[in-house]
Amino acid sequence: PGCAAGEAVALVLVAVLWGSTGPFLRTGAEGLEEVRCQGRLQQLLAEIRFLGLNYKYMVPFLLNQGGSLLFYLTLASADLSLAVPLCNSLALIVTLVTGRILGEDIGGKRAVAGMLLTVLGVMLCVAGS
Repeated sequence: PGCAAGEAVALVLVAVLWGSTGPFLRTGAEGLEEVRCQGRLQQLLAEIRFLGLNYKYMVPFLLNQGGSLLFYLTLASADLSLAVPLCNSLALIVTLVTGRILGEDIGGKRAVAGMLLTVLGVMLCVAGS
């Protein structure tokens, strides 16, 4: 029971890290399309430099990768058929809320309802297994 509770907390933390960083990554990557260089390799290196030196991108990126590492470590003991839908569903909700707070267009009430119904369906499938 204690281990399962710890796994649940870890998976919720993963979902929060994944879900909350997505909108910040989009915000941090603003301006990337203005980076221009001759040749594919130079363009790629310029884009990597732009993102790598941009703390508004790198901080959420590192937090997101920390969530991935925690997910990987948690999967050693968690039930995969429960962990993946739980994390993805919760991350979707957190992304929606975070994006809305940051003023992103989340697609209106119908899009939100569709996402929430998808999450509910996943949760029902998980609960039934």
